[in-house]
Amino acid sequence: MATMMAPVEQREVLRCDHCSLVQFRTVNSLCRRCHKSLEVEEPEPVVAPLAIVPQAAPSSDGLQVASAVRDLRHVRNLSQRQLAARMNVPRTYISKIENGKAMPTLSSLDRLAKALQVDISTLLRDPNTRHRDETAVLMNDPFLAEIAAYVSELDSLQRSIFLNHVRELAAGRRRSA
Repeated sequence: MATMMAPVEQREVLRCDHCSLVQFRTVNSLCRRCHKSLEVEEPEPVVAPLAIVPQAAPSSDGLQVASAVRDLRHVRNLSQRQLAARMNVPRTYISKIENGKAMPTLSSLDRLAKALQVDISTLLRDPNTRHRDETAVLMNDPFLAEIAAYVSELDSLQRSIFLNHVRELAAGRRRSA
């Protein structure tokens, strides 16, 4: 006899910015303790007067920021939730930025850059320039340049093991013998 199990609904866990209570998202999005809103209000973008805005082709600045945030978050092995916690914003705000549905303000870009441990200009560069600049910085280090020549000769398993060891060293962990 087969039994059907109802799917378990996942609920979002939030921390109230006002009283720091950790709780599931409520239906009305108000904190259970202090009854203040659990939603972080995303600042509205300031629109310049039409007379000042030059007529130009639509830019993909939002997409550049979105891809930069996603790429840097993946490189640093962070989840959206971890990045959001570093910035003290909801995870959904990070998701909106990465999907190009929200463009962060200058202050949010600054907090985002600090959370990702990069300069704001890194978030605003196009992916090709960003990758080229990061590679140039890495290749200036003689040790890393020497290792790079050998990494291309490793198969995927060897590369994975090697990168895990490097991550452990970078995190300051030491293996006990």
